[in-house]
Amino acid sequence: MISESDIVHRVLLGFVQIHVLHHAAEGPVYGKWLMAELERHGYRLGPGTLYPLLRQLAESGYLVREERVVGGRVRKYYRATAEGRAVLELARARIQELAGELLGEANAGHREA
Repeated sequence: MISESDIVHRVLLGFVQIHVLHHAAEGPVYGKWLMAELERHGYRLGPGTLYPLLRQLAESGYLVREERVVGGRVRKYYRATAEGRAVLELARARIQELAGELLGEANAGHREA
């Protein structure tokens, strides 16, 4: 049986992934900046959650990683690939449709029974 908290956790993790893709499609991002940005939106992720997520998105082909030396230290930047941007566009369409249905907006793709 899937608990209520499991469902909420899975949905929020999906939102975080989409949020990461959104920012990485706008330009290169790095972990510490993403943690602060996500926290600004109410998501409190630590490095033990975010960095594996970034690695998984890169291994899946949705992000590409680039290392740069900043202040004498290597910083890993991530950018969305073409595949990552395509997934983001699909997610945006699905989110828009679902939000329309959940919030009762007209023309949200609702079918008559």
